[in-house]
Amino acid sequence: MTSPCRRPAALALALSGLLVSAVPAQAQNAGQTRSGIYTCIDAQGRRITSDRPIPQCLDREQRELGPSGTVRRVVPPSYTAEERARIEAQRRTEEEARARVNEERRRERALLIRYPNQEAHDKDRAVALAQVDEVVGAVKKREQELATQRKQIDLELEFYQNDPNRAPAWLKRKLEDNEQQVQVQKRFLAEQDQEKRRINERFDDELAKLRQLWSQMAGNAR
Repeated sequence: MTSPCRRPAALALALSGLLVSAVPAQAQNAGQTRSGIYTCIDAQGRRITSDRPIPQCLDREQRELGPSGTVRRVVPPSYTAEERARIEAQRRTEEEARARVNEERRRERALLIRYPNQEAHDKDRAVALAQVDEVVGAVKKREQELATQRKQIDLELEFYQNDPNRAPAWLKRKLEDNEQQVQVQKRFLAEQDQEKRRINERFDDELAKLRQLWSQMAGNAR
């Protein structure tokens, strides 16, 4: 039979043992909480992992894994369908903006590679304009041929100047075809004139951009 004086000592010893065994368990649970891994697949189909809830996946389920890789719990989406739609629209807008910026940078790099200086740019402008001038030269030559043909037609029509209705059908068709061809060449010349303006505008815009890029490169090289 245990004496009354020994009971408090025995009870204290038992409680001490319980506290000692409880501390490692608490530490283990805390370690598991800290070591939890969150994983999800975002809107672009990429798998993301993190040691905390993932902002890119607040609109979808996230899985929290334990140290062994088993699923500890599934975290539901944090937003309503309307909020998710709004977030997705904003994300697409931001991605499109980033894509435009990246595309602009790619074009700038390509422009600098193609035109390291203004001499190279001026040379390309001259080549582009010369190609249009070559086409214009061919059109004007055709215009001269049509003018010569028209003189011959007019000479033949002199025989019927008192009564143009007596002119043969083939001669009338020849005159009509000549007039149509003259109009076609005039329209073609107008188009080539517009093409030269477009070329100059494009090269002017490029040159303005290139001057900025050349200036930045010069500043970076200092």
